[in-house]
Amino acid sequence: MLQIQNKVIKAAILDMDGVLWRMNTPIIDLPKLFTNFEQHGIKVMLATNNGTATIDGYVKKLSGFGVEFDKTQVVTSAMALAFLLKKHYPSGGPLYILGESALIETLAELGFYHSEEKPLAVAAGLDRAFTYEKIKNASLMIQKGLPFYFTNPDPTYPTPEGIIPGAGTLLAALETASGVKAQLAGKPLPFLFEVCLERLECTAEETLVVGDRLDTDILGGQASGCKTALVLTGISSREEGEAWNPKPDLILDKISDLFD
Repeated sequence: MLQIQNKVIKAAILDMDGVLWRMNTPIIDLPKLFTNFEQHGIKVMLATNNGTATIDGYVKKLSGFGVEFDKTQVVTSAMALAFLLKKHYPSGGPLYILGESALIETLAELGFYHSEEKPLAVAAGLDRAFTYEKIKNASLMIQKGLPFYFTNPDPTYPTPEGIIPGAGTLLAALETASGVKAQLAGKPLPFLFEVCLERLECTAEETLVVGDRLDTDILGGQASGCKTALVLTGISSREEGEAWNPKPDLILDKISDLFD
């Protein structure tokens, strides 16, 4: 049984990049970690702001690391964006999509497709092949009043070679060019956490959010009413965690320290 501030933890929402792995390199013994969660009776959801891989892609990656997850246990910012758009446009339809194949495929599963002809909205995320032309087209559409949705605001993400630019760099460019703030689907906004809590069938008070970023994982977890644990294997430092207000419930060198 895992307790935090006299509250029994029954579920956990875990970030992946910077918590479980960096790119394709596991940070800790993943099979042992998830065995510990199971032995403590803690249900797990994996929730990432990285929308550049599909749910199937993450399940396959996890399997390659020796752990098996069902597709319903993984949520990405691309999926959260698709769900959010579906609430506004139940029938699906054309979007001006600025993003990679995983975002396009995820949106397609809910009936959305890329089109420059009468799109319903601009839907964007990290695009490592973005061009000036793409930003120009999107910003002009947004300036003309087209609704503007974006996956996540992370300015960077951790890799074995260092910290590299994330989706937030493209978000900043689009918001600067258009003069319009995007409606976000991923962390720290509550929508992604709400999806996770619904699938976990647990309350926020009995759920622990684990992440490496204060401004997305911890901020979002706290805003959703969950317990929070900052791990120091990604972006944010111990000093930043200690100075954060309110301070995370736990600050750990690595996620496996939950059970050590």
